[in-house]
Amino acid sequence: MSPDVTVLDPDGLISDVLVEAAPLSQRVRELGEELSRDYAGRDLLLVGVLKGAVFFMADLVREITVPCEIDFMAVSSYGSGTDSSGVVRILKDLEINISGRDVLVVEDIIDSGLTLSYLMRSLKARKPASLEICALLTKPERREIDVPVKFVGFEIPNKFVIGYGLDFAERYRNLPYIGVLHPDLVPNGL
Repeated sequence: MSPDVTVLDPDGLISDVLVEAAPLSQRVRELGEELSRDYAGRDLLLVGVLKGAVFFMADLVREITVPCEIDFMAVSSYGSGTDSSGVVRILKDLEINISGRDVLVVEDIIDSGLTLSYLMRSLKARKPASLEICALLTKPERREIDVPVKFVGFEIPNKFVIGYGLDFAERYRNLPYIGVLHPDLVPNGL
């Protein structure tokens, strides 16, 4: 464990650091460069999925060198514990009309893919010029539905992770790294 884990995790909830702060920053920088190349000369709108994607999106947008706009959506998925049923309710919708725009959905993590699949269908119906996904983390082992993710930060194992926007009971989003929640604390034995 890195020395800052003890300071930021005085309760000992983190069993391991999966992605340290430096590689995290480096990968966000690389994604920003890739997005800048891919979206050069296009009308880019980044759509952050609240709340988890806020940290990632804030850092990512600062690494993008082409003009872009941002907007946010908040969704709630119904299910038991940490599992999504795929039944989604939009809590906060977009303020910007996406028709004819190049839209990039920015997500913190993709597990089952159920919620994101619904969100993508909803956005596609609004007729954007293009619609892609950029996810900081993806867990292929958990995938129940295939969601095409064009830009991926890190592929991770099936562990409950916190930090850099990801939470446990709305806490620990402020960790500068991605940590693994101690297995004894993981809801539903995930």
